[in-house]
Amino acid sequence: MSDHDEQVTAGELPVEGEGAEVAAGDEEDFAAVFERETSEGPQELLDRTETSADELAIEQGAILRLPEGLVLDPGDVDVEFGEDETMIINMGPQHPSTHGVLRIMMELEGETVLRSKPVIGYLHTGMEKTGEELFYVQGSTNVTRMDYLSPLHNELVYSLAVEELLGVEVPPRATWIRMLMCELNRISSHIMWTATNGMDLASTSMMIYGFREREMVLAFFEKVTGLRMNHNYIRPGGVAADLPDGWEDDVQALLDTIPGRVDEYDELLTGQPIFRERTEGVGIISPELAIAMSATGPILRASGVPWDLRRSMPYMFYDELDFDVIVGTVGDTFDRYAVRLNEIRESCKLVAQILERMPKGDYRVQDKKVTPPPRARIDESMEALIHHFKIFTRGFEVPPGEVYTAVESPRGELGCYLVSNGTNKPQRMHIRGPSFVNLQSLPAMLRGGLIADAIAIISSVDPVMGEVDR
Repeated sequence: MSDHDEQVTAGELPVEGEGAEVAAGDEEDFAAVFERETSEGPQELLDRTETSADELAIEQGAILRLPEGLVLDPGDVDVEFGEDETMIINMGPQHPSTHGVLRIMMELEGETVLRSKPVIGYLHTGMEKTGEELFYVQGSTNVTRMDYLSPLHNELVYSLAVEELLGVEVPPRATWIRMLMCELNRISSHIMWTATNGMDLASTSMMIYGFREREMVLAFFEKVTGLRMNHNYIRPGGVAADLPDGWEDDVQALLDTIPGRVDEYDELLTGQPIFRERTEGVGIISPELAIAMSATGPILRASGVPWDLRRSMPYMFYDELDFDVIVGTVGDTFDRYAVRLNEIRESCKLVAQILERMPKGDYRVQDKKVTPPPRARIDESMEALIHHFKIFTRGFEVPPGEVYTAVESPRGELGCYLVSNGTNKPQRMHIRGPSFVNLQSLPAMLRGGLIADAIAIISSVDPVMGEVDR
């Protein structure tokens, strides 16, 4: 008897091939096993009949804050349906336009999205728990990999938290260097978004141009930090190394080039009829809804709320610089595009001011308990060698306490919560990732739109899944 003639016994999965037979009941068993093995549990979008009234209301953006003890009646949830049956489909996690391994489950009526739910966890790396097993001096190497499009902001917020616990004051030059690098990182991140957003809306030219300009910024980063991404450059106590010779000319070359290229993006996309049709009036989120959903960054500002931590809760020396907080009026996908495009211009203004005001001095604190000795001293002094060895093998101890610091990343409020128990490792570390929080506004934006609109809306949120699944 050949393999193709063998009959499948109960409990076995059916074998591919002509002539393969399935015993009675096996098909149902296979479907049950498949559903169980691939289910993401409570994360998934369930059939309407299996979904509670309060969850339905949240998914639809209808109920944002429920008084304690209030129970919703399913009849109170106003949901409009056609006569046809609806169906639930998956977009992602392998779909290229979900900007990483993001899965969106959608309930559709024809091509109209009635309900949707983001499902995450496909890139989970446990960076917060890993951070609790690393010395404070090693922490920047870990957090820089979360939001891989703005790694310097991750390093900054972590370093600020550690420095607040330590009670150290960073030298002015180190702070200005941090501001320079972070604003350039904001430019590169927004340019990257402009490129991928153009690709999502079928503008392949924008993808090519965006990568071209981003490459200029990354080349400067490589010159300063030694790496294009995941730099481990901003560290507790300052920065890893001073700016290299000729950095002023490199930054000036960026300032001479990027604003003009952004004007070209503006000309290419802003007035383009197809681009306007795909973005205007699509994925609208009101200021009240954006605030209730805890959205921050360009999503919140595009709704007309002028909330930018650099201006609203200034840190470093941002209160000494002149820049505008860009806001929208409608809160649609076009406004989110316009906010990011103009934020590139504002960051260029900030970089120009930082270039003029960069002071002389140390690039890190001169505290032997926090920072290692100069590299040249290691070859000359046994004490310096021992000092260097102890810093990188034992780290430094941080006084007991807890702290929360936040910075304005390209995606919104990026926060770091640290708890110290007086040892050389954090007892608890938690990151408030703006991409993670902003994702919960997706169901409200997607409701009532078309599947084609979903592509534009997901792109306009600018999620980075490394930060979501940290």
